[in-house]
Amino acid sequence: MAVVYGEEEVHARTAHLFAAATDMACAANDLFTWAATRPRPDGPPPRLDGKRIRKIFRPAVLLDPSGAEHVRELDLRGAEIRISTDEISETVILDRRIAILAGEYVHGARAYSVISRPEVVHGVTSLFEAAWRSATDLATHDARFAEIRQLAPQILDLLATGCKDETAARTLGLGLRTYRRRVAELMTALGATSRFQAGARARELGVI
Repeated sequence: MAVVYGEEEVHARTAHLFAAATDMACAANDLFTWAATRPRPDGPPPRLDGKRIRKIFRPAVLLDPSGAEHVRELDLRGAEIRISTDEISETVILDRRIAILAGEYVHGARAYSVISRPEVVHGVTSLFEAAWRSATDLATHDARFAEIRQLAPQILDLLATGCKDETAARTLGLGLRTYRRRVAELMTALGATSRFQAGARARELGVI
């Protein structure tokens, strides 16, 4: 196992592995964890040319307009995209032979473990497959959360003012229970455990 620090070093050490891989599985909370490992090409997104790419993202990536655009580009290229509301371990698995695990930040740079031991890679792959099975495909998720994405900026603005749920529901023309359900769905999408945290997370993503 090798430990490297920062996205650029990951790219320098593993770019040849990504280029040669024909089967890639990836789990990420957002677009930044693995950004340097797969630079985005200029012009229209190319097809995958026989490669299988599967990616699991957290719902918040679709609330960020640039994130949603990138995910849909991947979908157009032929990647398989699923969305998970559960906590996920940020991981890349290449041809079931190499696993790259994103770790904690050390002196301002994120640590990444590059693993080739078969028994460890097998264990990481099993965890990914379990997360994949429980995640929702992109089209189904889109249909389910179309309204909440449209309402998200307004709901977040209302939460920021501290107005009561009854007032916020009337402002949006929703029933009280519907409004509270939308708030709960939005918090799940943002990975937030409180309304305050939802607002902070939304600001980080540029949603508000």
